Amino acid sequence: MKKIIFTLLTTLVVHAVSAQSLLNKVKSTAESTQNSTNGILAASAKDIMAKLGPTLALSAIQKPKVLEAVSSFATQKAQILPLLNTDKAAYASKLTGLQNTLFPKLKSILTVAQYSKFLGLKPKAPSATDALSALFF
Repeated sequence: MKKIIFTLLTTLVVHAVSAQSLLNKVKSTAESTQNSTNGILAASAKDIMAKLGPTLALSAIQKPKVLEAVSSFATQKAQILPLLNTDKAAYASKLTGLQNTLFPKLKSILTVAQYSKFLGLKPKAPSATDALSALFF
């Protein structure tokens, strides 16, 4: 009887340790993914600015304001990005909300002609090679 109880307790301890180890690995992977995503989106903000600056002929006053708006958008988008794999409808809804904040902010920074040109830069489809795709998809 003692052997059965001992074996049962040992098995439970082993499973608990394994489960904790698995949870730690998942947490570590999630943190790594989040850090990687933040880095990618920060790079994307710079890539976006590299494209918007010359294309829209942004002034020295406009550049930091547009960079701040784009960086803020990228940070917020990083927080909802995991939904893209788990709940596409929620992702689309939240992305639309973020865009409804970004676009009016850009509209207030840019001239009418610049904003119109900005909207014309929207890619036809999501693209990993087009930095502006991150703003629209």
